[in-house]
Amino acid sequence: MRLALFQPDIAQNVGAAIRLAACLGIPLEVIEPCAFPLDDRRLRRAALDYGTGTDVRRHDSFEAFRASIAPARLILMTTRGERSFLDHRFAADDVIMMGSESAGAPPSVHQAATARLRIPLAPGLRSLNVVTAAAMVLAEALRQTGQWPSQEDYPT
Repeated sequence: MRLALFQPDIAQNVGAAIRLAACLGIPLEVIEPCAFPLDDRRLRRAALDYGTGTDVRRHDSFEAFRASIAPARLILMTTRGERSFLDHRFAADDVIMMGSESAGAPPSVHQAATARLRIPLAPGLRSLNVVTAAAMVLAEALRQTGQWPSQEDYPT
């Protein structure tokens, strides 16, 4: 299981995603370009002390990202998803992708996705914060696939 961020707009969300990935024991894929400079110094600062415990992989383009994850399924979270993530059967090697905060994902990414899922929300509301949404979906995916980190794996 992996989390991917497509061309993120907000540096703090990348930091929160690094923390989420570290706490869940999964890699984080960042597809550039980002809307802010993402050099190693800024990445370390955004990640706080969680960066050293996280496998963060940066990709120059969507095509480079796709080549690196093959043959894993790409699961795109989108407000235009055909069905709820709660009705989806996740696989252990799925890559769950979140679109950019301002623009989502372009048609080419939608076409490349194996599944396009949404999070059901109260009527009239548009979307959740990208990392909040990622946490919800990853929790369900890790639960389904039996990959949820256990206390034995990460003693306190």
